[in-house]
Amino acid sequence: MDKHALSESDISDKYVRPAMVQAGWHTLDQIYAQFPLRAGRVVVRGNKSHRDKDTVLKADFVLFLKPNIPLAVVEVKKARLSPQAGMQQALNYATLLDVPFSFASNGDSFIFRDATLATGVLEQALTLDQFPTPHELWARYCTWKGWSAEVQSVAAYDYAPDPSGKKVPRYYQLNAINRTVEAIAAGQNRVLLVMATGTGKTYTAFQIIHRLWKSSWRANKPLGQKRILFLADRNILIDQTMVNDFRPFKGAMAKLSANAKGVERVNAQGQIEVDDVDLAVDKTTKAVNKSYEIYLSLYQAVTGTEEEQNIYKQFSPDFFDLIVVDECHRGSANEDSAWRDILTYFVSATHVGLTATPKETKDTSNIAYFGEPIYTYSLKQGIEDGFLAPYKVIRVDLDKDTFGWRPTAGMTDNKGQLIEDRVYTGRDMNRKLVMEPRDAVVAERITAYLRAADRMAKTIVFCEDIDHAARMRQAISNANADICATQPNYVVQITGDNLEGKRELDNFIDPEKSYPVIATTSKLMSTGVDAQTCKLIVLDQNIKSMTLFKQIIGRGTRLREDLGKSWFTILDFKRATDNFADPAFDGEPVQIYEPKGSDPIAPPDTPPEPLAPANPGLPGIDGTQGPQDPLDPLGPFGGAGGTPPIKYVLGNQVTVAVARERVQYLNAQGKLITESLRDYTRINLTKQYDSLDKFLQAWNDADRKAALLEELESRGVLVEAMQEELSAQGHTGLDPFDALLHVAYNMPPLTRRERARRVKKRNAKYNIFTHYGPVARQVIDALLDKYADEGIATIEADTVFNVQPFTDIGRPAEIIKSFGGRPQYKTALQTLERELYAASE
Repeated sequence: MDKHALSESDISDKYVRPAMVQAGWHTLDQIYAQFPLRAGRVVVRGNKSHRDKDTVLKADFVLFLKPNIPLAVVEVKKARLSPQAGMQQALNYATLLDVPFSFASNGDSFIFRDATLATGVLEQALTLDQFPTPHELWARYCTWKGWSAEVQSVAAYDYAPDPSGKKVPRYYQLNAINRTVEAIAAGQNRVLLVMATGTGKTYTAFQIIHRLWKSSWRANKPLGQKRILFLADRNILIDQTMVNDFRPFKGAMAKLSANAKGVERVNAQGQIEVDDVDLAVDKTTKAVNKSYEIYLSLYQAVTGTEEEQNIYKQFSPDFFDLIVVDECHRGSANEDSAWRDILTYFVSATHVGLTATPKETKDTSNIAYFGEPIYTYSLKQGIEDGFLAPYKVIRVDLDKDTFGWRPTAGMTDNKGQLIEDRVYTGRDMNRKLVMEPRDAVVAERITAYLRAADRMAKTIVFCEDIDHAARMRQAISNANADICATQPNYVVQITGDNLEGKRELDNFIDPEKSYPVIATTSKLMSTGVDAQTCKLIVLDQNIKSMTLFKQIIGRGTRLREDLGKSWFTILDFKRATDNFADPAFDGEPVQIYEPKGSDPIAPPDTPPEPLAPANPGLPGIDGTQGPQDPLDPLGPFGGAGGTPPIKYVLGNQVTVAVARERVQYLNAQGKLITESLRDYTRINLTKQYDSLDKFLQAWNDADRKAALLEELESRGVLVEAMQEELSAQGHTGLDPFDALLHVAYNMPPLTRRERARRVKKRNAKYNIFTHYGPVARQVIDALLDKYADEGIATIEADTVFNVQPFTDIGRPAEIIKSFGGRPQYKTALQTLERELYAASE
């Protein structure tokens, strides 16, 4: 056998794996081949998306002490390469997995890198029979960490098994779970985990709780005696947690509430089931049942201004061993908050804070309480890895917001109130000044986008306050009267004071429910709402807080490719997306769009511009006032005991129009494009072909034009985006070839139909295809018509003969036979393409 002729897969199977097995590594639960790390970034081009194959990462082998406790990475290369050839890859993968051991091999030997420096040597060569054992690497690892035997037993405790056998923790979840368990086992009593919305914080919390609950942690309280409290601030968070991620705790778990009912859940077969929820509080006496081991609670359910409302005080201060605070940015770090009261009361427990957005202000600090995050997985990283949905931004500046509005002398509003004489800008809209025509314009732009994209796309509209949310529900309903006349729940108001709307929240977030489609809200849906299929986030709210901004963006970041959601759009009327320019924001949009007032709301990939700094004359980033959701910590009127501010309401006395709109987006490398799309395309194409002749030569030499176009896209030549922009400018029906010639080399473009017509004229004049039989000539005419309608990629596809009009001509085999066979058909197609792209006579 010529070893140098073997593939990497053969080297892995015939030499590397046997060496590891010989060293005592078990194939079933310790050696994981082709271990997935990154799913591949979702790249958005126009209204289409695809996975970037170049960003998919799989390690050849990951070695585990036991399932989900990784120790080492092994990267394999072909025998003809040096054994060191895979080391850099192995190091990158080891960094992702947070492990100190890396191996590279070509099947002849190993290069072993030991970051623990157990022997004083960082890298050394090993023969195939010198591969270290699992015990040896674990011993080195524990010594490096400085762990006692007691800590080791907790750090190595098993994960909760997945009943379906399908759920495998992602690499960042492994890191978050393992680091937290290890730190707590080693005696750390305050832990902060920062994980972007949509990355599985609740599942992570479940595994942390399970391993600490079942292990020898707190040896003075063995299994059955440890008590755990999970705190959140939204009822839906508690209910969904109990019936989904925490479901295996059923029987040992109860809710600290006297008013819970069954909770709906969708089972593996897609059927709705109702789970009964065990209650720990007697409905009549309010006495707490202390026989459970895991309690879940709203902090509002166990605290209050009256002492008898503080149900948590029925427990002794040392009752709980572990308290996990979900969405801890929402107030647990405030010294005078209800959550902080609970944490202070149970001071002997270990406290774990979970958040996507740690709050750091002069008054509130998660880090001051919990300490620096033990692990951070950002929105940006989630998008780069392909686990979160990227997003485009459409920024709409309305004229009155942008340029301001001043009342005429003595002008009164609809209520007869004399309007204060000053200039009102975007920051005043819907807080101090209501312009009903503005509501209509916003509703029209939302509707125009949905009409162009998908009218059934789940949408959340974030409004200034409850009154604004109610008006927007009405305005959007009027703009969609054709649907709302028969589907009244197409648009609903979901705010803290609206019981009917709140009942629709579960339906809105349920991927199986079509209605509601559009939800108008203020604060209620800004955090903790798992709207998996939300495709449009509308911002018509002044946003001062970066924490709030990140939480709102997080409502759309979940990927559900199985349900057609691979990216989402932010429609911004308040320039809140200026936050993208803030260094504190960690995830960039793929596109930002600001067309003129008459331009379509559904964006082509129009010329992007750099993110503009906040205009001092625009709303920028500001706080919120006015009647808020009851859950708003500012209170119903911006402060406890406050009075409603004066709000002027104007109707048809004013007109409102769009001043400008813009789209901006990231290129394939994740960098913000600052040139116009035309310049960006020209620069990238001329990098590949510095003259028109070279491009024409490459085009004519390409066996498949579609393959060449795909290669150009991968190199930053945004062909589809450029075609869409030219189409928006009136150049419709262009072949990619003409779009590129026009943009990069200033050539006048021809439409596909014009090119097809030229070929037919030349054929009639020069008899190019007359030597073929009547069926073949009919096929050629049909291919030209299909090209004129759909483009070059369609006629090059192997499936082209499976659609009309070809199905009327004959079966694919019969069509090929009419040319004399497949080689002859390929020749005819090449001739057809040569004629299509021939220079003008």
